[in-house]
Amino acid sequence: MSAAPAELCTGWFDDAALFPPGDAPMAAAVPAHAALRRGLGDALGPFVVPAARLDELARHAPDDGPLGISLIAPAAGLAAAVARVQADPRLVLRAVEVPGVSGAADAQQAARVLGDVLPDGVPAAVELPRTAARDEVLDVLAGAGARAKLRTGGLRAALFPDAAELATTLCACLAREVAFKCTAGLHAALPHRDPATGSAHHGFLTVLLATDALAAGAGTAAAADLLARADGPAVAAQVAAWPVGRVQRARGWFTSFGTCSVTDPVRDLEALGLRPALGGSPA
Repeated sequence: MSAAPAELCTGWFDDAALFPPGDAPMAAAVPAHAALRRGLGDALGPFVVPAARLDELARHAPDDGPLGISLIAPAAGLAAAVARVQADPRLVLRAVEVPGVSGAADAQQAARVLGDVLPDGVPAAVELPRTAARDEVLDVLAGAGARAKLRTGGLRAALFPDAAELATTLCACLAREVAFKCTAGLHAALPHRDPATGSAHHGFLTVLLATDALAAGAGTAAAADLLARADGPAVAAQVAAWPVGRVQRARGWFTSFGTCSVTDPVRDLEALGLRPALGGSPA
């Protein structure tokens, strides 16, 4: 099988090494990110860091080149956090992520702050609530030109949406022309059940399949079926056959996902023949 177009992976893997279950210490995570950048190039997204750890990051930031970060900050603290990043020449703000909002009023506040403090060209994603308020929050994000952040897992089984819920959320995003990133749980290309926790994980490649189908006009039931596909060779062959324009369309909606071990999804794509072997990347 031929590898998929390079556009499949561009900026797809946000480095969330600081977060569970990896919980890498800052002193190890920063140089590991630099090593990943040398191996992966533009497939690697920014280094994800919460605003509360910016002082710690400053003690470990590299002096030999700027570190691109995705800053997680609540709306109330966003202005100060953005100013803190901009004051450090060793850091470059690549993206902003606002933690979960409860409804339209919170989303509107976040949108106002983002409009006031976000530099031109820096994308922002606001985490959606998994409640009936989801659609009203998406309406606000659509009006503000912001992205959605979808929680696809976590440390408890309750944090994993099932296929029907995730398909409905994906459909709600695309219907409003809101691009999205995912966070937590997408450690593998295909859906699987973690033998240690019993949690049913989604696959990042099947999330892309479902996104592509919705963009082509499919319904939520078809998207849910695609989310459940676990036949790796068939899924890989389907994606590998996509022309560049189709890859770009799907990735334009599904912009990235956070992973605490970037090499895990990379190795999955290598095993499926969708990208060349990385070689001597760090573990």
